[in-house]
Amino acid sequence: MEPLYLSEINIYPIKSLGGISLKEAILEERGLQYDRRWMLIDESGTFITQRKHFKLALLQVGISNSTVTIAHKTIPNYSTSFSVEEHNGKPIEVSIWDDVSSGTEVKIQVSEWFSDFLKIKVRLIKMGGEEKRFVDPKYAANDEIVSFADGYPYLIIGKASLDALNTKLEEPVLMDRFRPNFVFTGGEPHIEDGFNKFYIGNTLFSAVKPCARCVLTTVNQQTGAKGQEPLKTLASYRTFNKKVMFGQNLIHHNLGTVRLNDELKMKQ
Repeated sequence: MEPLYLSEINIYPIKSLGGISLKEAILEERGLQYDRRWMLIDESGTFITQRKHFKLALLQVGISNSTVTIAHKTIPNYSTSFSVEEHNGKPIEVSIWDDVSSGTEVKIQVSEWFSDFLKIKVRLIKMGGEEKRFVDPKYAANDEIVSFADGYPYLIIGKASLDALNTKLEEPVLMDRFRPNFVFTGGEPHIEDGFNKFYIGNTLFSAVKPCARCVLTTVNQQTGAKGQEPLKTLASYRTFNKKVMFGQNLIHHNLGTVRLNDELKMKQ
């Protein structure tokens, strides 16, 4: 088989905001360090995403010297920031799909900044270090836990899969529409569909479930504009059991560090 190499590592510290590309990343129990450790919630405690609030795509997150900064992609000096350790310590019950989890508000001023941006009352919360949100037991191997991600600690997509999609589109899209943690080069389109257990560097992963895609993929991550593509085209050839699949969800079996250009090796 053609060698497969890790070509992108991405984290999304605040759920549904702009991600950060890394050269290497530390694997923690619930996923990559800082990945989806923060999330916006409405007044009922329900999670907020680009599925409804497209303009969240215009907010870029950065982390430097233990400070998280959120900046508007097109408006200079429109930003806010906080320490990675900052929170008020008061537990808030939150809902993500069918899960009930908890977090603590980062600080009122940051929540007010987001509320002003979205024009609705929201709070930014952080997942506590002791919080246990479990991966769906149908797909878990050993009671794995997950952050505020939709359901699994990692998502992987082959660059060939995106290239194949783009040949079918009038206007090509970028990989950021699909918000993967890992992208790899090499292999045929959708080779990740057939992954089972494999290594990235020295870390063993299991592919547990193809990723069902939603309207979030139709939001341009540079402009915040919403359209019909690429979901419409994907649905024409990637629909299985009435769901549009693109990418593979993963769990990991040991901790460590992954780096760009690490080889993906299937476990024999």
